[in-house]
Amino acid sequence: MSSSTIIDHADDYVAPAAEPLPLDAWHRAHGARMVEFAGYQMPIQYDGIMAEHLWTREQAGLFDVSHMGQLRFTGAGTDAALETLLPADIAGLPMHRARYSLLLADDGGILDDLMLTRIAPDDVYMVVNGATKYDDIAHILAALPDDVTLNLMEDHALLAVQGPKAVAALDRLVPGVAAMVFMQGQAFTWEGADLWISRSGYTGDDGCEISVPAAMVERLADALLAQAEVKPIGLGARDSLRLEAGLPLYGHDLDAETTPVMADLGFALSKRRREEANFPGAARILAERTAGPAVKRVGLMVEGRQPVREGASVIDDSNTPVGRVTSGGFAPMVGAAIAMAYVPLADAVPGTAVRLYQRGKVHHATVAAMPFVPHRYVRAGGK
Repeated sequence: MSSSTIIDHADDYVAPAAEPLPLDAWHRAHGARMVEFAGYQMPIQYDGIMAEHLWTREQAGLFDVSHMGQLRFTGAGTDAALETLLPADIAGLPMHRARYSLLLADDGGILDDLMLTRIAPDDVYMVVNGATKYDDIAHILAALPDDVTLNLMEDHALLAVQGPKAVAALDRLVPGVAAMVFMQGQAFTWEGADLWISRSGYTGDDGCEISVPAAMVERLADALLAQAEVKPIGLGARDSLRLEAGLPLYGHDLDAETTPVMADLGFALSKRRREEANFPGAARILAERTAGPAVKRVGLMVEGRQPVREGASVIDDSNTPVGRVTSGGFAPMVGAAIAMAYVPLADAVPGTAVRLYQRGKVHHATVAAMPFVPHRYVRAGGK
């Protein structure tokens, strides 16, 4: 993997203005309806959100996620430096394995959620959210020692192929991909281009994410689309797919006012780091693990087919707001309206009836276990 911009943390860092993504013209040529997202023009749909959602669940969807930030950290002390910012056991991360983690503020609030992968000793690849990537970089730079280098991979695009037939389609182009398991990454070569491919994704289905030089991304997208199982999928279906899978979206279900315990992301707090209690906000977060948070992220099954959207209030019997809906929509595979919300801890038990208020109307819902549809990741040992 090559990197394009070495950022000296000693300099004042200024985020560049957003430019069109490498596949901008490609999306338009394939009939995409474009919208502004995270400062970029991106495809929201091609053939319709419902059709694209169902195609991905049954076949394979191709997603352009090049707006996300691809960062690479190298140098002696990389693991220790990143552990001052994240609650993950980075020192214990095996070679070519990926891990979900959280960039935390000093008070334990979530600044971003992210994926990191061990490339080599003292070499970590990180993918952060597009809407927060420049804030993330500035926050991280302030904590990096002189011997750790951050490379912003501006000359790389990022594609995802997701769905039950995604890996088979990609393996025809890049043999060996199918041998990987969930949360594993590896270097590959395709038509002379160096790729970094991880078996991961954001739909709850099997699939891969592909870091590819921007100069080669259109050729790779065309090659993937030439596979019978693969169709291009927009942001609309990406959102409904991740909601069905119970996966939170930063800026909606996660923010700086939310802790990992509130967000039901306790699995991201590794055992060693909990024992050492030396990550940002550790005292607050560990106290919430013991006593319980004031509110907790839950799934909701909403009565009727009308979705309840982000911003609706969770109300008690006296119609006082006690929580909030952070994501909502119709789930095609469930055949019902679903949502994520923060509710008081006492109401966070599956089966609990809750009331939601939006635009002058009260909706009835029931707390449900997430994910709403089973994850279909391919794990080691076939589990």
